[in-house]
Amino acid sequence: MANYSISAGRIAEGKNVFIRGKLGFAVLARLIEGAELVASDERRTKNGMTPVGKPHTTATITHAEVEFADVNNPTLEEQFVSERRFDSVKRPETGPNYSIDSKGSTLPVIAIPSRKGDGTYDLDESGQELAQGLDVTLVLRTYKPKNFNNRGLALEQVIVHETPRYYSAGGIDQAELAARGIVLNGTPRPVQVALAPAAAVPVATEVEDGLSFPAPQPASAPVAVAAPAPVQSALATAAGAPAPVAAPAQQESLEQKLARLETENASLKDAGSAVGSPVGPGPWDGSGPAQQAGITYQG
Repeated sequence: MANYSISAGRIAEGKNVFIRGKLGFAVLARLIEGAELVASDERRTKNGMTPVGKPHTTATITHAEVEFADVNNPTLEEQFVSERRFDSVKRPETGPNYSIDSKGSTLPVIAIPSRKGDGTYDLDESGQELAQGLDVTLVLRTYKPKNFNNRGLALEQVIVHETPRYYSAGGIDQAELAARGIVLNGTPRPVQVALAPAAAVPVATEVEDGLSFPAPQPASAPVAVAAPAPVQSALATAAGAPAPVAAPAQQESLEQKLARLETENASLKDAGSAVGSPVGPGPWDGSGPAQQAGITYQG
């Protein structure tokens, strides 16, 4: 276990810390909860990581650097976060990494550059997960959990410093489509296909980059599709017996793929950071912490 010079008991609550880097892995547009949380915690335990145990969002950034308010006089809270960066043993080229699992029922606010191009920011209301590799700043807030003396960290905001890119249905990058003059109205959704006469088979959206994927679904038995009666009759007449039905090809199940993706992502999480749940009003109702200097939000 790493030895830190700043303990969680020394930092003050209600302080903001800004840390910037490239988005490596994130689930920000929804909570990890329910059966997905149980499965995620089981995989974390198998990978030697501490289970979260509560609904949460998560983010890992690479090449992480704390943005000090005064580089010559860093606060205890800024030092606390900076110390908890870690190097990936399997991916040293990603530089210092920082990871946070923010517990609670509140999703972080995501701010994206305004289309006006005037240096202000708009709230991202797309409901989509941000793409890997985006230049972002995580805005963290310190707080004191109930019945605990130590302070924790909550992910309050994610500020995107470039035109946002998303991973959506089928892994299609909407920004790439827009660059080719193709603009979709609304968020694309996967289509469910029914194979008659068999029961409808759900089509799941899978994203190979490890950024966003659905909760595991129960695996169903493979369905054999019978040939039409006239074809069966002709085959039986020609061969003297019904032709055997070819066994379906073995494919990786959704549960296996989810486990594989999370195991691969664990290479970015060789160490952890203090985490917590947002409590109290947010910064958008005028009662929360002040905006970062130089950043103006629209809306």
